[in-house]
Amino acid sequence: QVQLVESGGGLVQAGGSLRLSCAASGRTFTISTMGWFRQAPGKEREFVARIGWRGTYYSDSVKGRFTISRDHLKDTAYLQMNSLKPEDTAVYYCAAQRSGGSQSADSYDYWGQGTQVTVSS
Repeated sequence: QVQLVESGGGLVQAGGSLRLSCAASGRTFTISTMGWFRQAPGKEREFVARIGWRGTYYSDSVKGRFTISRDHLKDTAYLQMNSLKPEDTAVYYCAAQRSGGSQSADSYDYWGQGTQVTVSS
């Protein structure tokens, strides 16, 4: 099993920045890909970014503004969010995948509890 704990969410003004962290514990050697998803009120959970041996991938809505990274020594993934917009407001979830590389939430095996990001206009 793998446990994921997110941190770093909060309230920020439009144009500002936040960095989310996702600390993994347990059988972390089984993780192939780590990803970030978000869910805004009344909307479905959507893919934001992922990182694996094939590289990094981003949704079109965050490309050029967000950067995903991973520190294998610390078993931690990060999401640097710059130029934040009110439409980025959501609960952000960290997820981990044992194999493959996908943007489908159904393909991820482990999930964190989520961290709220609120961007004010």
